[in-house]
Amino acid sequence: MLKRLDLRGVPVADIRRALPKPLAAGDEPILAVREILDAVHAGGDEAVRAFTEKFDQVRLAQLRVPAEELTAALLATDARTREALEVAAASIQSFQEATLTPPAVHEANGVTIRSWRQPVARAGCYVPGGRARYPSTVLMTAIPAKVAGVAEVVLCVPPDRTGHVPTLTLAAAAVAGVQEVYAIGGAQAIGALAFGTETIRPVDVIVGPGNIYVAIAKREVASRGLVAIPSAFAGPSEVVVVADETVAPDFVAIDVIVQAEHGPDGLAWLLCWSDSVADSVGAAIERLVETAPRQAEILATLDLNGYVVVCDGPGQAMEVANVIAPEHLELLCDAAIAELGRVRNAGAVFLGPHSPASIGDYLAGPSHTLPTYGSARFASVLSVDDFTKHMHTIEVSPAGFERLAPHVVALAQAEGFDAHASSILLRQAAR
Repeated sequence: MLKRLDLRGVPVADIRRALPKPLAAGDEPILAVREILDAVHAGGDEAVRAFTEKFDQVRLAQLRVPAEELTAALLATDARTREALEVAAASIQSFQEATLTPPAVHEANGVTIRSWRQPVARAGCYVPGGRARYPSTVLMTAIPAKVAGVAEVVLCVPPDRTGHVPTLTLAAAAVAGVQEVYAIGGAQAIGALAFGTETIRPVDVIVGPGNIYVAIAKREVASRGLVAIPSAFAGPSEVVVVADETVAPDFVAIDVIVQAEHGPDGLAWLLCWSDSVADSVGAAIERLVETAPRQAEILATLDLNGYVVVCDGPGQAMEVANVIAPEHLELLCDAAIAELGRVRNAGAVFLGPHSPASIGDYLAGPSHTLPTYGSARFASVLSVDDFTKHMHTIEVSPAGFERLAPHVVALAQAEGFDAHASSILLRQAAR
């Protein structure tokens, strides 16, 4: 089920070449996304309806979900699930609020600089559909936006075959304080959020995970200068589990499976330095998959991108993990905290046998919208920063002006910008 790679004896410098390359999207999805975006740009609501009918097999009478349906959905949610949503929402809000920083003032050489975060006016959150419901993603995207101070948070969710958004997803929107929900998904939803239509006003930022078409669509509209998107590539789910014999094979196996049940195109890797661990975990995975309700989705991921890599030791295993730069990295091994010092690239790191990625997926606090497809090398988890702009003012005192003026003139003249220099010289002459 998991393909085995033996990297024992492979030098660190050769690890990247020894690992299988992730399958590239190629030109086909990019061209398909561009065609959809161009159609939505030109056709607005009618184009969105046409693509929804084509891809989701439903013709929508209206794109927006009435606000009263959100309230009704929350009332219809059973008490146990509603409590879980509220606990998750409180944890996410508490963590995001802790990351906020107050306005800062810096003074030097007679110059006073005041800097602060300014939230965008309107943010779009994309929540996947299709194979599953994702109320957790509603909370993980909308609440950071709300904490950042975004006044208008917009949610797009693919409809089911009846044209409705799942009740639980709407209930989560109500818990998160979102009122503007649209029953559209795919690249057409990204286009509607970026360009605007007769029904949907354009947004300033688009966030949220999705399939390869959604991820490409976000990059495309950002490249046109229409909206901001996080630098992370939030695509299909990934997990790398680093394990040794100190953790029960079933614990390791289920954590390899967890992210795989989202479906195809992700990856699920086990890194270890023992044939016995590779064998026992592999056997446990096969046994657990046999009875898994989402067996088809798990197998689709494992058959394409499921690997067990046998390494020289924990040092080489961590080098492999850094090359992969996974969305989720679990350290299910002895001295996991000590191994943390070797981690350079990962969206989120989970330490020890009592910290499965599922806790992070639902209610630890940080968003579960994480970098995938290797973008953890340079990108971060979704946070309040993705919904704010860093702004500042500059105020110069008379003494500061006199102190800095000669240096500004020197630099401006060195670059050949006489007007820049004159803006200083004229002020000096007027004194």
